[in-house]
This record gives sequence, structure tokens and C-alpha cells, in this order.
Amino acid sequence: MKTWREMKRFPLAVRLLLVNQLGVNTGFYLLIPYLATHLTENLGLSAAVVGIVLGVRNLSQQGLFIIGGSASDRLGARGVIIAGCALRTLGFALFALGDGLAVLLAASVLSGVAGALFNPAVRAYLAQEAGEDKAEAFALFNVFATTGALIGPLLGSALLLVDFRTSALTAAAIFAVLTVAQALVLPARKVEPSGSGVLGDWREVLGNRAFLAFALAMVGMFTLENQLYLLLPDGAREATGWDGAAGIVFLVGTVANLTLQLRITRSLKTRGSRGRWIALGLTVMGLAFLPSAFLPGVVPVLAGALLLYIGVMVAQPFVMELIPGFGRPELTGTYFGIFYVVSGVAAALGNTVVGWAMDTGEQGAAWLPWVCCALFGLASALGVAWLHRLGALPASPAPDVPAPAGQRSRA
Repeated sequence: MKTWREMKRFPLAVRLLLVNQLGVNTGFYLLIPYLATHLTENLGLSAAVVGIVLGVRNLSQQGLFIIGGSASDRLGARGVIIAGCALRTLGFALFALGDGLAVLLAASVLSGVAGALFNPAVRAYLAQEAGEDKAEAFALFNVFATTGALIGPLLGSALLLVDFRTSALTAAAIFAVLTVAQALVLPARKVEPSGSGVLGDWREVLGNRAFLAFALAMVGMFTLENQLYLLLPDGAREATGWDGAAGIVFLVGTVANLTLQLRITRSLKTRGSRGRWIALGLTVMGLAFLPSAFLPGVVPVLAGALLLYIGVMVAQPFVMELIPGFGRPELTGTYFGIFYVVSGVAAALGNTVVGWAMDTGEQGAAWLPWVCCALFGLASALGVAWLHRLGALPASPAPDVPAPAGQRSRA
């Protein structure tokens, strides 16, 4: 109930974007976790072909975030958000209606491009509309996203009792409803010209060394968040011998998120600099993997999952709040887009290392992937702490938090 009361403090556009994120994650996780099974078991495709289909979707999204961010700055975030949701509606519908490789590849490309469009645009719009309450807005955004990530797989597993087509069409319908709602409710905002071309915008952002260093330092956050879908569920299944144990990991996180996220963000917002809290959150995320490295059983896995979620709750809202502060307001979308490209590529490499550690750990070093993840988190925490000490991070936008002189830098 407190979450809903907090929502009412924000303009209607922000409220819609929060509900939008609930729907986006519900629709996405309703379908994507079960796509590989459908392609192999229902359509009889080889593992190599399945890898291509899934890889095309991921590459289309990760590689084009910069396009979505630039489009948001130049065309307005509203139109880009609507276009992204419409494309994902079409992409998910194609998964339901087509079985041929060409159709599947087209569906993957469309759904990936859709994410590349609306992900940076939504965050840019939210940052602009929330004003000085960015941290709280992104905290609520995290609550709704986490809730959707729990609802989606549960709904998807129920719909799969009918068939995959029903699941895909339901996901497409969710995105269709979101598209219509955005077109009706989201107000258009005047687009301020950046004063240079697209390539000039990119050069300006990529020339911001403090921003690039921050994006690279966040590799730990993205890599460790991804372990909610890889290492932690695998650890829960291994400890219990029950496939459904993975769902408990998400349930723990969702309950914690709903009850703690806003309290954590509000409490920390008035008690220190953003860089300090981001570094603390990353440290907690890293430490979350140590219980399972040295203690057997499901309790260490669930305790680690809870710590991981708490670390994300500490760090993520302030990360999202800081990104626009690295540059001009006219380039907010571009900053978000390039942030997700840089950190996404770095996190992909990090996930490769974790995957290698999981394979190697099966040969008698079960602790290896857990320790590897802990090191990722601690290394990222040290990177952010170093940037904070150098004064390379933007000053807090909140007037009630004093910032040391010279803390804002656009080097």
C-alpha cells in the first residue's frame, strides 16, 4: 500500500511509466525464459540454431541502445517509447505465428530493437519528469520491475500448460495495451536541440572520461544481477534437487523489494553522497556470494539472494540518478544509451567468466563461481569508491545533501 501512496506523489506520466515497467517485465519474462525450450522441444531446432536466434535478439538490443538513446534526445522520449512497445508487440506476435527460421529471426530482431528503443527512452523520460525526486522514482521503478520479473515466469509457466502460442500472444497483448496507454496518456515534451549532429553527440559522451570510467565500474552490478537467472537458481536447484526452488529466489527478492526499497533509498538519500552508497551496494552484492562458496545447502543460497537484492536496492536508484548528471540535459537519452552499451558489453564478458567458472567448478571446485562473483562485486565497489574519491562523480542533485566542492566533473 505504501508503494501505491508513494506513486501518487508523482505526475501521471511517471505513474504510467512505473506501471509500464511492471507490464514490460511481465510480458518479457512470460515469454523469453521459455523460448529456448520451445525452439528445441516443440520446433526441433538444433542447439546451434537456437543460439543464433537468441543471440540475434540479445545483439539487436545491446548493440542498439545508443540508437534508442539518441532517438530519445532528438525525436522525444514519448515517441520512442511508443515505437519500442509497438515493435515488441509485433515481435512477440511473430514468435506465436511463425515457425520458420526467417520468421523467428525477424521476431528476435524486432523484439531486440524494441528493447533498445524504449529502455533508454523510458529512463530518460523518468529522469526528466521526476525532477529532484529521481532517486525515489527509480526506486519505485526497481520495485515494479522486480515484481514484473516474478509475475512473468509464473504466468508463463501457467500459460505453457495450454501451449507456447498462447503464452506468446498473451505477451504480445500486454505490449499492445501498453502501447495504446502510452499513446493516450504520455504527454509530448518539447525537444531541445543538442546543437550538434548525432555523431557529435556521441563524441561528446564518449569523450567524457569520468562517465566512461563509471560505466565500466558498473560491470559488477550488471554481471551480478544476471546471476539471479543463472548461478543463484542453479545453486538453489542443486541444493534442493527441485527445479521449482529457483522460483523461491525471485520470491525472496520481490518481497524484500516491495517492503524495503523505498525505505532504503529515502534513508540513504539524506545521509551522504551517492558515490559512497553505490560503492556500499556493490560491496553487499559481492559479499552475497560468499555464503554459498563455503557453506552447503539452500539457506546460504537464499541468504545470498536476499543480500544481492539489498545491494541492488542500495545502489541502483542512485546509479540511475547520477547518469544524467554527467552531461547536458539535452543528451540524457544518449548518456543512458551509451551507459547500457558499455556496461552491457562488459557484463557480457563478465558472464562469460562466470560461466567458465561454473563449468570448471564442476570438477571439484564448487566454490569457484561464487568467489568469482564476489570478486566482481568488490572490484566494482573499489572502482566507484576511487571515482568518488577523485571527485569524478556528479554532485548530488538533491538540495538536502551537501556535496564537496569540485565533486562534479565532466572531464
